[in-house]
Amino acid sequence: MSDPHKPLRVGIAGLGTVGAGTVNVLRQNAAIISARAGRPITVTAVSARDRTRDRGFATEGLIWHDDAVALATDDNVDVVVEVIGGAQGPAADTVRAAIRAGKPVVTANKALLALHGAELASLAEEYGVPLGFEAAVAGGIPAIKALREGLAANEIISVSGILNGTCNYILTVMREQGRDFAEVLADAQAFGYAEADPAFDIDGVDAAHKLAILGALAFGQPVDFAALHVEGIRRITALDIAFARELGFRIKLLGIAKRTADGVSMRVHPTMVPEAEEIAQVDGVFNAVVAEGNFVGRVMLMGRGAGAGPTASAVVADLIDIARGRLTPIWGVEGYALGKLPALPMSAHQGAYYLRLMVRDRSGVMADVTAVLRDAGVSLQSMLQHGRAPGESVPIVLVTHETTEGAMMQALSAIANLDSVLEPPALIRIGAA
Repeated sequence: MSDPHKPLRVGIAGLGTVGAGTVNVLRQNAAIISARAGRPITVTAVSARDRTRDRGFATEGLIWHDDAVALATDDNVDVVVEVIGGAQGPAADTVRAAIRAGKPVVTANKALLALHGAELASLAEEYGVPLGFEAAVAGGIPAIKALREGLAANEIISVSGILNGTCNYILTVMREQGRDFAEVLADAQAFGYAEADPAFDIDGVDAAHKLAILGALAFGQPVDFAALHVEGIRRITALDIAFARELGFRIKLLGIAKRTADGVSMRVHPTMVPEAEEIAQVDGVFNAVVAEGNFVGRVMLMGRGAGAGPTASAVVADLIDIARGRLTPIWGVEGYALGKLPALPMSAHQGAYYLRLMVRDRSGVMADVTAVLRDAGVSLQSMLQHGRAPGESVPIVLVTHETTEGAMMQALSAIANLDSVLEPPALIRIGAA
């Protein structure tokens, strides 16, 4: 049993939004955290590039390290919190150094885990130390604990959700205000909801990192980022969102991981979700995670997926577990028990599709398009066209019956080469989390 008089001494590598937030949570909620942890949890050392910057808390009495790896091996530190970020460099070096020094690690670094999670889990198991990462996925939503512990009795069939608040905010504003992507992105950057370089978010990479972690936990196998299919939201237009509304859908960037008898499919892409679905109602910067177990059924968790408070809350939850001496296998089972289900290619996906074409308004266009679809084995469920402009560009929307990704890609390539199609077709998959 932990000595109730001996504080757990924490070293924090990185004093950005999450690092500073963690210090504030530990100080502001010290009494309740101490009661729940069975002993005090105190910050004794930090590492940051700029010692002069005001981070909103008093730094007197803290040991400062310019080198985060030195913090990881400091004898005044019992557990290392890594919130530097990035899959390589100081973040990775700090985590490895802490584990090799026999110290537990808590990280909010989804890129590090998505790309190096299998190696780090093996290393942590070898040295017998916990590696906590509740904060790496969906901020303050306890998605990791839910999958690994709360649903431990279930075979998880699927895990999915809205995993990036920036994209969800942009798509929400586009729908509510009828504005186009570039304009809303610029506002999101001005408001601090999107980075100056937003590629990580809007190209789906951030969501894919989180999905890779959730998939590994859900299916009890090593994290495999390379197996994911990843698309972002750059090509979503106000026109597509308007057509989606008319068809009874909302467009969301979803991460979807499913287990079948043939293997595991993991994909991130814009999805047309029926308006009646719960996840279609998750708007703004909020995230949602949906898990389906063979006994529990569907479970949905929703909350803020980023920010100082929610993410720091998740970091401290892991610190409380460590203070209590709880050691849970990183991917839910010991390394020797991890499975290795085959990764299914995106070409194996089956579903319905939304296809928007900008075509020259003249006779015979639809005959050409439907002939291509027929030749690829794709059947149509419905079609939308508003207005006429003979000889000019008009949008046509086609909704298919369920078909294969391979057939749809074959048809898309042939349609794009038709003389009457004036720009690359827009394609969005239809489904739900």
